[in-house]
Amino acid sequence: MPRAVSARKAVESPIGIIDAAGRDLRDVARPGDVLAVLGSPWSHSNYADLVSHLGQTLGLKFALLVYDLIPAIRPEYCARQTVPAFIKFMQKCLPLADFVFSISKATAHDVRHWAKQERIALRCPVCPVPIGAGFTHAEPTATLPEGLMPGGYALFVSTVEARKNHLLAFRAWRRLLEDLPPAKVPTLVFAGRIGWMVSDLLQQIENSHNLGGKLVLVSNADDATLAALYRSARFTLFPSLYEGWGLPVSESLAFGKVCLASNSSSVPEAGGPFCLYHDPDSVTEAAKLYRQVLDDPEMLSALERRIASGYQPIAWTATAQAIYETILSDR
Repeated sequence: MPRAVSARKAVESPIGIIDAAGRDLRDVARPGDVLAVLGSPWSHSNYADLVSHLGQTLGLKFALLVYDLIPAIRPEYCARQTVPAFIKFMQKCLPLADFVFSISKATAHDVRHWAKQERIALRCPVCPVPIGAGFTHAEPTATLPEGLMPGGYALFVSTVEARKNHLLAFRAWRRLLEDLPPAKVPTLVFAGRIGWMVSDLLQQIENSHNLGGKLVLVSNADDATLAALYRSARFTLFPSLYEGWGLPVSESLAFGKVCLASNSSSVPEAGGPFCLYHDPDSVTEAAKLYRQVLDDPEMLSALERRIASGYQPIAWTATAQAIYETILSDR
């Protein structure tokens, strides 16, 4: 029976892949075992050579988990140096994979379509696996970040980067503040580290004095702080332009909170019938949806009841089990 061997580290040497216990694979691998690459090793320039060498010398099969193909199919949202390294990795590693997993049906479609476009012959079907819902086990902090009150804010959890579309949320919130009394508009909270391609947005936030105090940035929050922020939010936002899954959506639902989310790529797959959706390219549509839930609190309450009765968070063990069972079934 094949075993799954998870690699946590790779170096340039063809013998340099170490398993989770720190052992060299030459000492533990048997022919027919599977090297399951579940992280993001695409920054290692010779990874395909390592995989090929291990297949030839140790008889290892190769399983690859694809989170998204954004650097290849939406390079405009990525740091410049990321794109060529990622594309090279996928071009060289996908043809070697005996198992290809993805974190959503949308990403599986992207992999199939891109492989065909690049004339890459896949050895196997692309298999979507369920993705875990995050850190709901974390004990929340006793207090929220300064200035925030339970139910008094909308929460947007994400690295602040261009693809996540914080600019749309900023502009839509500006419209709400122009059209409604300030007391009716909750504070908008961006919780996440500062990423790339957002210098103009940060300047706009500064120039607007954080929308007159109605926008708060919480950087580098730990799990306990994020748990507290989710638990006490009125609702959450996730207007991302493109995703491989949409973990903040499933995290929000796991905390029982409605997410007003993008209708793009995999996001509706993550949110299902428990979210409200808008076009991530339309500030007008987003602002209309945001105002709708502010004007009609019962809409949120009804969705929260639906989440409580029908949403089932996915455990990370279910993700591991799906991968493991697929590998073991190939005998």
